[in-house]
Amino acid sequence: MENESKFFKLLEKYIMGPLGKMAQFQVVRAIMGAGIAAIPFTIVGSMFLVFNVIPQTFTFLEPFFESTFFKFSDLYMLANTATMGVLALYFNLALGYEYAQIIADDEDLDLNGLSGSLLSLFAFLMAIPQLVFEDGAIQLVNTMTEDTTIVNGWQMSGSGVERFGTVGIFTGIIMAIVAVNLYKLCVKKNWIVRLPEEVPEGVARAFTALIPSFVVAFTILIINAIFVLLGTDIFQVVEVPFGFVTNLTNNVFGVMVIYFIIHALWLVGIHGANIIMSLLQPITLANMAINAAGNQGIFPLAGEFNNAYVTVGGSGATLLLTFYLAYMAKSKQLSAIGKASLIPSIFNINEPLIFGLPIIYNPYLAIPFLLAPMVVSAIAFLTIQFGLVSPMIALLPWPSPVGIGAFIGTGGDWRAAVLSIIVVVIAGLIYLPFIRVYDQKLVAEEQENVE
Repeated sequence: MENESKFFKLLEKYIMGPLGKMAQFQVVRAIMGAGIAAIPFTIVGSMFLVFNVIPQTFTFLEPFFESTFFKFSDLYMLANTATMGVLALYFNLALGYEYAQIIADDEDLDLNGLSGSLLSLFAFLMAIPQLVFEDGAIQLVNTMTEDTTIVNGWQMSGSGVERFGTVGIFTGIIMAIVAVNLYKLCVKKNWIVRLPEEVPEGVARAFTALIPSFVVAFTILIINAIFVLLGTDIFQVVEVPFGFVTNLTNNVFGVMVIYFIIHALWLVGIHGANIIMSLLQPITLANMAINAAGNQGIFPLAGEFNNAYVTVGGSGATLLLTFYLAYMAKSKQLSAIGKASLIPSIFNINEPLIFGLPIIYNPYLAIPFLLAPMVVSAIAFLTIQFGLVSPMIALLPWPSPVGIGAFIGTGGDWRAAVLSIIVVVIAGLIYLPFIRVYDQKLVAEEQENVE
């Protein structure tokens, strides 16, 4: 038990401590809030995409769709292009609002969420056009080729402005952070126009953001000019560090490390999925959009890969464990907890299990709780990477039961549903020897109490 105690202390010191502090950063909390705000729109846009690709899975439906629904495809797919096609805008606007509100609450500053949102959008729009330094002047790029269309600096794609889509998410995030911090600086330094209290609130708010708008404009213009003179732009510079993180998520060992960190946090009582997966959401959504385009490779960690294959039944991949507890456990305590957790677990909610079993700080279940998600994530990742199962192209609500989220999220690939069931069984087998030992321990304790 002493070694087990040291193990949990190491987790607290080297994982829970740093990441727990990181989760309290204002920027991290704002990014988490922005990701949550974008979820409803990405789900709606994804559903229209799934509807459009159904005939690719069920080919016998293709003639029917061609003669009916596909005649109106340009109309209903607007719901997809207005969400997934401009996803960077959603992140930018939501982050600007969340970040400004968090700063206002934490530091008691007169920052307005709406102003923070609009300043973020202003900064982002200024960073989008492509510029070049030619003949001693900075000029907007104009290019018309078979593969590339850039009009007055704005590169176009099939869904509209290229940089409004998932490729612009990280720049949208950076621009929101820059804009809101400049807004905060202006308020702290009192560089704002204050109107009399008699002036309507909406008018007063507009003038409050006047000087911050000038500060944001000059700052982004100077940054743009510096990068253009260096032969690059903000997008290309931002892509370098975020590209490294993206490459980590597109590697099976990187994915296993991610799930180790998530569940190590859980073991010491911190909701690891909320922290880590929220930060990874821009990457998983970008990967999902690339998968949907179908011409730039396969990205396994995309969309709801997490809830479709890894945390089925909840964090720790505990679905089969819950059924074991409910129907096979000999301990009255475990049986009661299993039955109480059964329905929530079907919908990927297992907090009753994690805190009631408990799993946190439990040396008997710590190893399978860490091991099961790492093993099944690796299996699912490699299965998709080798082309045995289609990658995620659509976002489903995370409580989707086993098999359903995987089936619909892949555009109707039955193999995805089978894979989802297989990894559930594998995770259950990993838990089996450990839960039996824990069950026997509790049975012995219950018998002692009776005696």
